[in-house]
Amino acid sequence: MVELDRRRFLGLGAFTAAVVAAGLTGCGTAATPAQNIGRLRAAFAGGGAGETLNYLVGPTALDFVRARLVHAALGMIDVSQPDGVRYGALESIDVSDDLTTYTLHVRPGIAFTDGSPLTAEDILYSLRAPALLQGLPFTQIVGRDFDLDNAVIDDEHTLTLPTLRPIADGRLLLCQSMLAIKAGTTEFTNTTVSCGPFVISAFQAGQETLLTRNPDYFGAAIGDEPTLDEIQLLSIADDNARVAALTGGQADFISGITPALAQNLDGADGVVVTNGELPYASCLRFVMNPSFEPFADVRVRQAFKLAVDRQSIIDNVYYGRAYLGNDIPALGFPTYHSALEQRAYDPDTARDLLEQAGQSGMSVELTVGPELPGMVETATLIVENLQAIGVDATLAELPAGQLFADYEAYTALPFAAGYNPPALFEPNHTPGVLPEADALVVTARGGLTEDERLDASHQAQQLLWENGNQIGPVFVPGIDAAVDAVSGVRDQQFPDLTNARLAE
Repeated sequence: MVELDRRRFLGLGAFTAAVVAAGLTGCGTAATPAQNIGRLRAAFAGGGAGETLNYLVGPTALDFVRARLVHAALGMIDVSQPDGVRYGALESIDVSDDLTTYTLHVRPGIAFTDGSPLTAEDILYSLRAPALLQGLPFTQIVGRDFDLDNAVIDDEHTLTLPTLRPIADGRLLLCQSMLAIKAGTTEFTNTTVSCGPFVISAFQAGQETLLTRNPDYFGAAIGDEPTLDEIQLLSIADDNARVAALTGGQADFISGITPALAQNLDGADGVVVTNGELPYASCLRFVMNPSFEPFADVRVRQAFKLAVDRQSIIDNVYYGRAYLGNDIPALGFPTYHSALEQRAYDPDTARDLLEQAGQSGMSVELTVGPELPGMVETATLIVENLQAIGVDATLAELPAGQLFADYEAYTALPFAAGYNPPALFEPNHTPGVLPEADALVVTARGGLTEDERLDASHQAQQLLWENGNQIGPVFVPGIDAAVDAVSGVRDQQFPDLTNARLAE
């Protein structure tokens, strides 16, 4: 199990080489000098006919990959940097000693595709946009901690943000996945102005997106200069079809393939298969909704956790390509509580707990979709595990792109699959189930000392491990494959193709 040193991560030391090395390489090959041009054809599962250029309401990996290529990131999490982030459209972020004020400095010289400059006003709008434009809940994470209504534009390149409460991890929040858009943007089309490394030349929902290199992108200023002329993003929902596109010469890079297909591809002539390394692995989770009467009883939640055979999932679904989970998120990040006892597979105790709760023979439907490799197969095994302890468990499998399509309906499901992309636990914690854990997370983010914050974080994780409503059996790294001419793909939350290259 990998755990980064928290002090080093937060800038009190140098950096964890192994993790960063894994994060800055892709497709098993190191980036080469920027001499290559051409078109990269990259295939993802996509979101079907409902696919949209509005990344605020697009929940798939393709939505984020495309948005990151079109709209410049404010920054990105990078454990090698003193602030824990690598800056992009922002040049730096200052934090007051009392952790209540953040001053954002906009990088000078950035222009949108209409020629207008990126300003502090645009950054403030970008932060407010998820709420203004009714983005999905996970896009509104900054607004939960910063008082955006009382933000002050000091000058063209300086923005001051008060916080709603003291927080030490605000830089990570601001640079986790926030993108820069022009103030006043309300629609996202082929012609929406942008300031990212590529611009949209053509888009057909559920089919493809053609991106052309933005000649005015500021990448040279941050060592992030693309060399490809074009990137063609292909939406291919079926895993086998994506693999066929790669082996048949219709794609150069495919993302999110299943572990079984990766096994078949491994060793194929001219093909390189890559797994993401920690901390860049998604937490596959199965959420038990406490508003569904049986899950209001903690004994039922504990029984379900004990009923799951995690090693069987790793062996039979992921062929050893997943990391063992322990029902808490953020494996590999500095504050992950690695000292917690590993949850055992204990069907006998699970059966006893259900009996004590008066829920022997209870019925439940697990809703799942193919939104993450192995998600459906893992859900199938969990249903079998639950049936083995007497639960009348069934599976409801949705088509690709449908599980999160109606997010409000998704959150009302009694028992549903989901996943958390790689991210720190504390700023991404969703309160509401265990108030005591919620209070500890507040201290974990705004305590006066680093030791106080870490102690509170570990106490919160302990409570979630004991009484929480999520089963987290495995962490799933991204599994991608490419022809061996491809290099420079960065493995982060999702593949970053900005610096991808094609050998001639």
